[in-house]
Amino acid sequence: MRVMQALEAGGGPMSLSEIAERSGFQPNKAHRYLVSLVRSGLASQSPKTGRYDFGPAMRRLGAESLRRTNEVSVASDYAMRLRDTCGHSVNLAVWGEDGPVVVRWDYGAHVLPFNVRVGAKLPMLTSSGGLVFLAYLPESMSSAALEADRARLKAEAYSDADISRKRNEVLAAGYAVTSGGIIPGVSSVSAPVFSSVDSLPLTMTVVFPAEEVDRAEMDKVTAALLETTRTVSSELGVSTDRAS
Repeated sequence: MRVMQALEAGGGPMSLSEIAERSGFQPNKAHRYLVSLVRSGLASQSPKTGRYDFGPAMRRLGAESLRRTNEVSVASDYAMRLRDTCGHSVNLAVWGEDGPVVVRWDYGAHVLPFNVRVGAKLPMLTSSGGLVFLAYLPESMSSAALEADRARLKAEAYSDADISRKRNEVLAAGYAVTSGGIIPGVSSVSAPVFSSVDSLPLTMTVVFPAEEVDRAEMDKVTAALLETTRTVSSELGVSTDRAS
C-alpha cells in the first residue's frame, strides 16, 4: 500500500528511486513490491523509460470504486456531524431536472419557523444552495431553471449584470450566503461538494435563525461548513485544491 500511495502521490509515471523515496523503502525492497504489483496488473512499467505507473487492474478497480460510490450517502454522514458540531440545521441538495432539490434535511437545536420535506425544490436566486449551483454548474445546465426563477421574481429585479455579479462573488468566496431570501428571519450558508464523477453532485447548507447568529458565529459556522465540504470532496476523489 505504501508503494501504491507513492504512485498516487507522484501524479504520473515515476522512477524506482522516486517511488522508493516517497514510500520510505530501500530501492531493492521497493523493486520487489513493484515486481509483484506489475505481475498482478496493479502497476505497469514502461518498456521505453522504465518508469512505473498504475496498471490496467488498478484502473478497473478505480472505475468500479467510483461506480459504487453514492455521493449523497457519503455526504450524509458528514452532514449529521456538522449539525451536531454547530447545532444548526443542515441540508443536502442535488441538481434535479429543473433545479436544486433537497435530498436530506437534519434539524438542529435551533427552532426554525418552517418544515422542509425531502424532494422540495430550491429557488436559484434567493437560496444559498441555488446560488452555489448557479456559480458552479455550466450555464447550459442551469439556464432554464434560472430563467424560470427570474420570471417568478420578475426579471427586472435580477439583471444579467446582477446575476453575473452573484456568480462571481460565490466563485471568489467558495460559498454563498442568503438571509430572508425564502423565509423572513432565516439565513443560510452553502458550499459545494465536488466529486470525481460529476461536475457538482450536491451542495451542503447550514440553516439558522438570523437573530441568533452574530458575525463571530457566522464565521465559525462557515469555517466548519467549508472544512466539512472539503473533507467530503476529498473522500469522493477530488483534490483539496479544487475543493478549496
